[in-house]
Amino acid sequence: MVRSRSNDVKGGERGAEHDANVLFGTWRLSRAVGALLDAVLAPGGLTADEFGVYSVLAGARGITPTELARWMAAPPSTVSSYVTRFERRGHVERVANPGDLRSYLIRLTPAGRRAHTRASAGVAPTLARVLAALGDQEADVRAALRSLLAAVEQARTPDVTRS
Repeated sequence: MVRSRSNDVKGGERGAEHDANVLFGTWRLSRAVGALLDAVLAPGGLTADEFGVYSVLAGARGITPTELARWMAAPPSTVSSYVTRFERRGHVERVANPGDLRSYLIRLTPAGRRAHTRASAGVAPTLARVLAALGDQEADVRAALRSLLAAVEQARTPDVTRS
């Protein structure tokens, strides 16, 4: 569908005709959240994507590159790039994986935890404003996000029964 000039980003409806497409609407939401978080996190030196990865690592004792790639919905090369960048900062380390000696775990260093904590403090007031704007809809929004994520993950998984 070609977007009309009357509904372009400068226009009144801001592309409202595309909101009926859940994937495009989600992409728009993702971009808006990313821009909001990038602005809030910039003083601390993290991007929204980096903060997301640090948050996953902060909640784990260690995670394999494969698990991180699955969580990020990213190829292994992207994970490798992130890990290398974070290692250069002194924010992550690779440690032996006791469950699989061929693999390693990625975990935040104390400096990485401090960076994440500083960034989290900056995010907290923004999150509070978003939650206040949602009001009593927060639980419904969380449930809808879980359902949408499950549907997207199901769509990403090839159906091996079809030939």
